[in-house]
Amino acid sequence: MSSNPWPVGALPLEPCDPPRVDEFWLDVRVLATPSGTVYRAHDDQGQPVLVILLSHGATSDPGSWDRLAGEVNHLHSDTVIARGGPGQDSGRLGRLYRPVTGPDGAAGESLAPWVALVYDGSAAAVAEARRILEAVDMSTLSGSSPAGPDFRLHWIDDTLPGRVRTWPLPWPGRRDKAGWSTTVVAWLLTIFIALTGLLIAVLLFQNVPPAPPPPPVPTSASSTSSANSSSSPSPDQSSSESPSPSTGDSSSPNESRSPSNNPSVSGSRTPSMSTPGNSGSGTSSASPTGRRRL
Repeated sequence: MSSNPWPVGALPLEPCDPPRVDEFWLDVRVLATPSGTVYRAHDDQGQPVLVILLSHGATSDPGSWDRLAGEVNHLHSDTVIARGGPGQDSGRLGRLYRPVTGPDGAAGESLAPWVALVYDGSAAAVAEARRILEAVDMSTLSGSSPAGPDFRLHWIDDTLPGRVRTWPLPWPGRRDKAGWSTTVVAWLLTIFIALTGLLIAVLLFQNVPPAPPPPPVPTSASSTSSANSSSSPSPDQSSSESPSPSTGDSSSPNESRSPSNNPSVSGSRTPSMSTPGNSGSGTSSASPTGRRRL
């Protein structure tokens, strides 16, 4: 048994590789086949493991799920640490299945099956992981070689690693361990941005002049009253339209002062102070002779 934690021929992670699968943080690539990739990883306690992740092409084939589940169920229970993904929750070691955590993904998203095996640094552990992947893509079949035409899986060229869901998310561009501190910092940053936007909105709209009130909407009662007021004449109009009393022709003063022609005018005038001697003159006055009070 070798104590070297890094397998021979290990390669660094590529940009298409996920930073973590469930609780296992990926360190290096151990080997890659058309059906999947084997990673050397560690958990939160630092325990080394081998993580087998099916490729994107194998994830699209439910038959690959069943072949991986069948191979894992035939392993010793001390060899398998955890398993996940579609089709991996049944069989003898179905109790080791771990459901997906975190928010719901996009509609139609297909996550890749995976399995975590114990890694002791030996080449035998790597060889066992290779055997499992070869059984998934059926590159080697036990027994005699089959006779007849050759076949080729339709997804064999889609070798990119399958999708996994990581929660909480690590920092962008980093592949080291990320915990709940990342989530706390992200929430604090979100709250700060929201409060800053609210403050800017308050400062922009606090000095806006009030809008003028809308004009009153006329109702049926107000329109009826306005129509009635317009049809009835006002007192000024009635006084202006009433005929004024005729004062007569200015050329005939005797007729204008006659009590028979305009009694209202003659009654309102001041009584004449003419003497009795004047009454006998040829000109007759219609107004009565006023008496001097003692």
